[in-house]
Amino acid sequence: MPSLTLPTRNSRTDEQQKMERYVIPNLRNACRILKLLGQDTNGLKAADIARQLKIPVTTTLRIMSTLNLEGFARKVDTRYELGPVLIQLGNASLAGTEIREAAIPILEKLTGTTAETSHLAIPCDDRSLIVAVQDSPHPLRAASRPGFLAQLHCSSTGKVFLAYLHRNRVEEILANHVPVKRTVHTQIENDEVCEEADLTRKRGYSLDDEEFNLGVRCLAAPIFDSSGAVTAAIGITASTVRFTKDRIPEMSTAVRAAARELSMLLGYVGNRPRV
Repeated sequence: MPSLTLPTRNSRTDEQQKMERYVIPNLRNACRILKLLGQDTNGLKAADIARQLKIPVTTTLRIMSTLNLEGFARKVDTRYELGPVLIQLGNASLAGTEIREAAIPILEKLTGTTAETSHLAIPCDDRSLIVAVQDSPHPLRAASRPGFLAQLHCSSTGKVFLAYLHRNRVEEILANHVPVKRTVHTQIENDEVCEEADLTRKRGYSLDDEEFNLGVRCLAAPIFDSSGAVTAAIGITASTVRFTKDRIPEMSTAVRAAARELSMLLGYVGNRPRV
C-alpha cells in the first residue's frame, strides 16, 4: 500500500508564508479571540484577552465591539463570552458533517453494548473536536459535549490523532498548544507523549487513564477513510468505578469493532492504515 508522505516543516512554513500575504490582521485577531473565548467558559475581560494574545487593548475593544454587535460575542458584566450566533453556525456545521450522520447509529449501538457514553471526534486546529455524543443510560455521566475542543495529549481521541495523523509533528503541536497538566496522571513531556503515540499505534486504540479528569477513563480507536487515512476517532467515556482496568480488553474490543464498522461505511477496505 502506498505510504502517506507527510509535509515537512519547511514545506509547511513555505505554504504559510505564501498565505500570510493575503491575511487581514484584525480579522485574524478576531478569529484568535473567538478561539480563546471557546477555551474559557467563565468569559474573559478585554484586558485579559489583549494580554494573552498580545493585541493592543484599544484594538481588542474595537474587535469585541464588532463581535458583540454581530452576535459572535456577548458582554456579561465586565467579561466577554461566545455569542448566540455561534450556536446556529455550529449546528449548521455539524449537520453538514457527513461522517457524523453515518456515525450516529454506530454510537447508539456502542453505547447499547457497553452501557457507557460514546462519542465521535474529528481533528480540528491541532486539537480534537467532539462532533457527536450518545449518552450512557446511567444517571452519572462524564463526557464532553458536541463542540468541545480537547487538547491532543490528554484526551483519548486526541491521542489517536497524535498517533496516526501527527506523529511527526508532536514537538511542533506541543509548542503551539502548551500541554496542560490536568491531573497527576497527565503526560506533558515530549518523550512521554511520543511513547504514548507509539503504544496507541501498536495496540490499535488509545487510553486516557484519568489524564483529562480524575475518576474518568476513556478509550478510543481510529476511523479510516477510503484512502486509508485517519479522518476521525470513536471512543467511550466512563467513570473508573464502572470502567475498571480489567474491563479494558472488553471495551477496546467493542470500540475497535465500532471503528471498523464506521471505517467500512466510509469505504475503507484495507487491513492497515497509511503511514
